[in-house]
Amino acid sequence: MADELQEVVDTLAERLQRSVAIDDPQIRLLAASRHFGDEDTTRVFSVLNRSLDPRLCEQILAKGIAQWTSPGLVVVPNEGTLPRLCVPVRCAGLLLGYLWLIDPDATLTEHDKESAREAAERAGVVLYRDLIVHERARARHEAILWELVATDPAIRSQAVEDLRAEQLFPATAMHFQVLGVQHRGAESPQTVAMEAALEDAQDTIAQYCGAQGSALVAAKKSRAWLVIAQPRPLSRRETETVCDRLTARFDQLTHHDGQLVLGIGGPVSRIEDIIESYRQAFLAVRAAQLVPSVGPIARWDELGPYALLMKMPAEDLLSAAQVPALATLEREDGQRGLVATLEAFLDNAGDVARTAGELKVHRATLYHRLKRIEAITECDLNRGEDRLTLHLGLKLRTLAAAYRDQTAPETSSAALRSVS
Repeated sequence: MADELQEVVDTLAERLQRSVAIDDPQIRLLAASRHFGDEDTTRVFSVLNRSLDPRLCEQILAKGIAQWTSPGLVVVPNEGTLPRLCVPVRCAGLLLGYLWLIDPDATLTEHDKESAREAAERAGVVLYRDLIVHERARARHEAILWELVATDPAIRSQAVEDLRAEQLFPATAMHFQVLGVQHRGAESPQTVAMEAALEDAQDTIAQYCGAQGSALVAAKKSRAWLVIAQPRPLSRRETETVCDRLTARFDQLTHHDGQLVLGIGGPVSRIEDIIESYRQAFLAVRAAQLVPSVGPIARWDELGPYALLMKMPAEDLLSAAQVPALATLEREDGQRGLVATLEAFLDNAGDVARTAGELKVHRATLYHRLKRIEAITECDLNRGEDRLTLHLGLKLRTLAAAYRDQTAPETSSAALRSVS
């Protein structure tokens, strides 16, 4: 496909003696001719980076070019961006990209424009054929990925064999890691936007691992995930860059109508164990949805006690949240803030000075509250087991309250079991 598209671009460029470029519908460069002295800084940036600044893309797309069916002039009031002819690249009614000719002085003739239209038609055929092949392959690969995380071990085993047969991952030693993505508003799925955003993330990952690694996407309804295969796990900085680009692209496509929650599973060294990273990623997603202090990007290895608590079945979690000592404390608390004081004290590992500073109270006041808490709960805050019971109880109560807020009573158990 690349060679055929490049031939279309080069042929038109030589005929018109102008530089020609073809972008995909997201204005990412697919092919570009040599320059004829007519390039501007935007064209140079696009050739070097294979894409444009997202803000400039928004300005260009705001011209409505995605709905065009014939060539038109695009003028963007941006320094370094000259007026250019935009020829939509379409085939079978689908928008597949844009062909661009820089034309600051409006010197392109009707004959030139007709040549550009013909070139766009040829490019459309090439891209449409590639789209069909790509979509078939992607659908097959995506189906294998979903089978890879199925509950049935036999299905998972077959998926592993299929992955190896398709040679989707390099044969060398790899680290596999899942990045889970979920849209907060499950009632309004954003599957297409999530897939496009994950494809952008794939491009970013490719910059880090090149031909030595790969990344595959699977998406349906409001949930999507990406499995990354690399000789080494992504660094924290690299992961943050991937997540930032993913969320920025999603916001651009949805005009900030919604929010993504991301979960990062731990790395594994075998294809067979990808399901573990997948489960961890979506348990992290769930923790981020329920605990504001965790999200919106949650790392499995940084969840602390929530990594354990999120694995509990619904009935067990909701039952365990009923800690008698805490229930008594809550009844006796009134407006004195004893529950908040206890949680701050335990979160700060019993550091009185830090807790007092956080609560903005005098140490004497804090000591008085702690004594009152001990009297009500009949627990000794100097005893490790009592501290553990109260601290876990507080975390369980936070999760249970969040579940009740987000889930109808009759479906709470099913929701808790949805992460598999």
